Amino acid sequence: MVNPPALAAQVSQLNRRPQRSRLSAAVYFLRRNHLALVGLLLALFWIVITIAAPVVAPYNPYKQAIPERLQPPSAAHWFGTDQLGRDVLSRAIYGGRISLPAALAVVVAAGIVGTIVGAFAGFWGGAWDEVLMRTTDIFMAFPGIILSMAVAAALGPNISNAVIAIVVVLWPNYARIVRGLVLTVKENEYVLAGRAIGVKEGRLLWRTILPNCLAPGLVMATLDLGNAVLSFSGLSFLGLGPEPSTPEWGRMVSDGIAFFDQWWISACPGLAIFTIVMAFNFLGDGLRDALDPRLRRQI
Repeated sequence: MVNPPALAAQVSQLNRRPQRSRLSAAVYFLRRNHLALVGLLLALFWIVITIAAPVVAPYNPYKQAIPERLQPPSAAHWFGTDQLGRDVLSRAIYGGRISLPAALAVVVAAGIVGTIVGAFAGFWGGAWDEVLMRTTDIFMAFPGIILSMAVAAALGPNISNAVIAIVVVLWPNYARIVRGLVLTVKENEYVLAGRAIGVKEGRLLWRTILPNCLAPGLVMATLDLGNAVLSFSGLSFLGLGPEPSTPEWGRMVSDGIAFFDQWWISACPGLAIFTIVMAFNFLGDGLRDALDPRLRRQI
C-alpha cells in the first residue's frame, strides 16, 4: 500500500518540476534530432550563400568567355564552365537568389489563400463549406505538375507566372488541413465559452482558433519549401520559368542536357536542388516531431 505522505511528496516534486514552453521544447527536440540539425544547417548555408552571392561567387554569372567554354572542373573554375564560358559555380550560387525567394513566395501565398479558404469553410460551414470545398476538390482533381504547366504556359514564361502556377497547385492542401483543424478546435470548451459570453465570431476565428492551428501549418510550409524549389526548377527546366540567360537551377540543368559529356554543367545545379530540398524535408520532419504534443510530454 502506498504511503499517502510519500505520494503527496512525489506529486509536489513533480509539480515543482519546471515546464518547458512550446518554443523551448521545439529547440530541445531539434537539438536531439540529428537529421533536423543537418537540414537546418544546410538551409542556413544556402540562405547565407545566397545573400552573400556578390561576395562569395568567384565570377560574374553573366560574363561570357567563349575561349574558355566547356572547361572541366579546375582550380580556376571549381565546377567548370558552361557552353558560353560562364562559371558554373557562380551561376549556381546566384541561382539561389531566384529559386529560394520564389519558393518562399509560393509557400506564403499558398498558405494565405489556403488558410482563408479553409478557415471560412470550417468555421461557418453550411453553404460556405460546400462551395469552398467543392472548389478545392476541382483544383485537387488535376495532377499537380500538369496543372502548373498549363497555368504557366497560359500566363507566359517568367518568374512571377511560374510562382502563380505553383500556388494554384499548393493552396488546396492548406485549405484542407486548416478546415479540418478549425472543425476540431471550434468544438473546444474555451471556444464555446467565448461564444457564450458574446465574443464576436470573427475574433474567435482569427484570435482564438487559428493560432491553435499554426503548428501543423508550419510543418507543412517547411516541407513545401522543398516542394516549391523542386516545382519551380521543374518549370524552369521545361522553359516555363525565367529567360534563358538567367542563372536559375532548373534552367541550368536544362542547358546541360545538350552536353552529356560535360557532366558538370548539370551536376552543380542538380546538387544544389538536391541539398536544399533534402534540407527542408529533414527540417520539416524535425519540426513535426518537435511540435507533436505526445512527444513533448516525454521531455
